Amino acid sequence: MITFVKGNLIEKNPAYIVVDCSGIGYFINISLQTYSQIPDSGEVKVYTHFIVREDAHSLYGFATKAEKDLFGHLISVSGVGPNTARMILSSMSAAEIKSAIVNNNTSALQNIKGIGSKSAQRIIVDLKDKLEKEGVERDENFKVINNTIQEEALSALVMLGFAKNSALKVIESITKKGHNYTVEELIKEALRSF
Repeated sequence: MITFVKGNLIEKNPAYIVVDCSGIGYFINISLQTYSQIPDSGEVKVYTHFIVREDAHSLYGFATKAEKDLFGHLISVSGVGPNTARMILSSMSAAEIKSAIVNNNTSALQNIKGIGSKSAQRIIVDLKDKLEKEGVERDENFKVINNTIQEEALSALVMLGFAKNSALKVIESITKKGHNYTVEELIKEALRSF
C-alpha cells in the first residue's frame, strides 16, 4: 500500500493533483480541504489511500493524517464510496465532520450534496463509537464554525493545549464584538482571555 507520496507538484486542480516522484507522475484525487492546504508549486507531501477495484485503481491524497484516517472511516460505512467520502471531506473540515458524527448532528451531514437522511444516520451509527474511542469529545453546545479565521484560531488553540470547548467559547465571545480579526489577532486576543 502507498502510505504517502512526496515529490514535485506538476499540476494542481480542485479535484486532483499530479505529483512527480522520481520521474513517475502520480494522479491523486483530493478534497477541497487538501486543495486549500497544499502549496501551488514546489515539493508536496500527501498522505494517500490506494483503492483497488475491478475497473479502476485510484489514489486519494490528503494534506493531513487526520483527514486520511477519517476518509478510511467514511468508506467503511455501507453505501459511502470514495467519491462520496471525498465530497464529505470537501464540504466540511475533518474536525467538523467528526464533531457532527459524535454529536448526532444529522442536519450538518445532510447539508452535504449526496447525503440524505438515511446516509447521515448510517454514518453516525457506524462511526460514532469509533470516533469517541479515538478521543473526539461530545459537546452538546457545539456550533459549526464556518469562518476560516475562526477555524484556524480554534485549531491553533487546541494544538497549544487548550480544551476545545473552552477555546470555542472564548473565540465566540471575542467574535461577537464585531471586529474583523486576523488569525494571529484572534489567537492573541483569545490567549489574553484565558
